Amino acid sequence: MSQAPLGRVTVLTNPASGHGGATHVAERAIAQFHRRGVDVVAIAGTDADHARRLVEGALERGMDALVVVGGDGIVSLALQTLAQNDIPLGIIPAGTGNDHAREFGIPTKKPEAAADVVVDGVAETVDLGRITGADGTVRWFGTVMAAGFDSLVTDRTNRMTWPHGRMRYNLAMVAEISKLRLLPFRLTFDGEELVTDLTLAAFGNTRSYGGGMLICPDADHSDGQLDVTMVQSASRAKLIRLFPTVFKGTHVELDQVRTARARTITVECAGINAYADGEYVCPLPVEVSAIPGALTILRPAG
Repeated sequence: MSQAPLGRVTVLTNPASGHGGATHVAERAIAQFHRRGVDVVAIAGTDADHARRLVEGALERGMDALVVVGGDGIVSLALQTLAQNDIPLGIIPAGTGNDHAREFGIPTKKPEAAADVVVDGVAETVDLGRITGADGTVRWFGTVMAAGFDSLVTDRTNRMTWPHGRMRYNLAMVAEISKLRLLPFRLTFDGEELVTDLTLAAFGNTRSYGGGMLICPDADHSDGQLDVTMVQSASRAKLIRLFPTVFKGTHVELDQVRTARARTITVECAGINAYADGEYVCPLPVEVSAIPGALTILRPAG
């Protein structure tokens, strides 16, 4: 649907995104907003809790949209406040993954063009995923919740202090592949139970995670359901061969991959953590659900 003209937006920046480049990206976007006649209140948190408090304060003062500058982590932070709220979300991509921006066709290389999307685009109501952990955690997510091999890789990456950037993740992946094993999962899809050994399971509100890996290639962010991709392979060689196919979404055609679709899924696997939008959420078990119409996002028209 079309959106009302914007008078004032709050711009939240994660200065650490894009290896520190997000601040410059924010400056370019804010300059474009000013050229378009939009008032801007700029905020930047020193950490996640501080940023969340700043957003909550900005909401109390009023705004026509919350615009985040950064990667999927800062989008995730915004979702915790904007879920089931009528304030729309705008995105100025400045991260390494940018899977939210990719899903909605938001320009990832030109901050001015992304700012124009906020001003000229349409406001679309979309689903969000919601995770409820046995430990009391409640977390909203926009893209994919991951559990299994990929969350073990992220666990290891977070424990490492060297090297920096993508290479640290790659080294963590090599280390986890050397220890590859099937994991005992218990899944319940809208009440129907499945007990199986899996390498990993991914629960997609949208199609991609990890910077464009189409782990759930048929996911639809407005169908009220989550797409589930389950990989079952104890073979290191097969998993390595599978990895490049994920960028095309053709992995779902392989024998060791199964898919499902459901509104609500319970996920159990001892010793495994859940990650969503690339961020740590909580240990399994969790209940993960698609919540229809939980977010309004500003995206390009047409």
